[in-house]
Amino acid sequence: MNVHILEMPLDFGASRHGSDMGPSAIRLAGIKEKLESLGHKTFEHTDIFKLSTQEYQKPGNPKAKYLKPITNACTKLAAKVEQITTAGDFPLVLGGDHSIVLGSLAGLAATAKKEGKSIGVLYVDAHGDFNTPETTPSGNVHGECLAASAGLGLPELTNLYFEGQKIDPKNICFVGTRDLDPGEKQLMKQAGVTVFTMSDIDCQGFPAIIRQVLAFFKKVDLIHVSFDMDVLDPMFAPGTGIPLPGGMTNREALLLMEEIATTGKVRSAEIVEVNPILDVRNQTAILAVSLAARLLGEKLY
Repeated sequence: MNVHILEMPLDFGASRHGSDMGPSAIRLAGIKEKLESLGHKTFEHTDIFKLSTQEYQKPGNPKAKYLKPITNACTKLAAKVEQITTAGDFPLVLGGDHSIVLGSLAGLAATAKKEGKSIGVLYVDAHGDFNTPETTPSGNVHGECLAASAGLGLPELTNLYFEGQKIDPKNICFVGTRDLDPGEKQLMKQAGVTVFTMSDIDCQGFPAIIRQVLAFFKKVDLIHVSFDMDVLDPMFAPGTGIPLPGGMTNREALLLMEEIATTGKVRSAEIVEVNPILDVRNQTAILAVSLAARLLGEKLY
C-alpha cells in the first residue's frame, strides 16, 4: 500500500504547547522505517503545511481561539487527504493537536461523497471533543472539532472545506473516554454517538468491547481512525498534553488497532497529541509508531 505520512504540527487548538513537535518525534521514532518493513511504500509530506507560530498570534474569539489559522491549515489538510484517498492511497496524519481531525475528516468525506460511500469514525480519546461555543469551558478548538465535523458549532468549522456535515454522529464510535464536560455530554447523547468509556471497559472486559466496536462498523463502507495519545494511561504515554490516570493500557490500544484493521475498511487515520516536552525518552512517540504499524497490518505472529 502507498502510505502518505502527513506531518501536521498544528498546536493552535490546545492550551498546552509542545504538540507541534509531535510529528518530528514520531518521525525520529522510526515511523517510515517501520511501515516500510511491513511492505508499504511511504511518501513523506513534511513541508506542505506552512504554519505560523502561536505565540505571535492573537486568540481572537474566546469561544473558538485561533479560529483563522486552524481553519486555514485544516482546509489545506482536507485537500491533501482528498487527493490521496481519491488515488486509492492511505493518508496517515501526524499531529499536532486534535483540531486536525477537522481537515482529515473533511478530506475523507469529500472522497466518500464522490464514491457514494458512507464513513464511520473510530475516535480513541480520553475526551469527547464534542463541545460547541455554547458549552466549551476553555474555548480551545481541539475540544470542539468532532462536534463541528458532525455539523454542530460555528459555521467556519462546520462548513470547512465544503458546506455541511462531514460525519453522521450515529456513525461515530468512541473508545476509552473518561473525561467529558457536562455540556458536551448532553450534546453527545442528543446526537446519538456510541461511547465505550473506561468504565465500560472495566465492567465488560476489553475483548467484549472490541466485538461491539467491530459490529458497529459493519454498517459503514469506510473508517477513519482518530487516535489521541491521551487515551492511554500516563504510565504508558507520559508525553501528552492532558494526561489522565485510569486510561487504556498499551496492550489494549495495540489490540484495538490490530482488530479494527481486520475490517479492511480503514481508509485514513491520524495520531495526535504527542508532546515531546513532557515525554520520557520518546516512549510516547515510539508507542505511536507501534500503533500505526498495527493499524497498517503488523501482527505478532
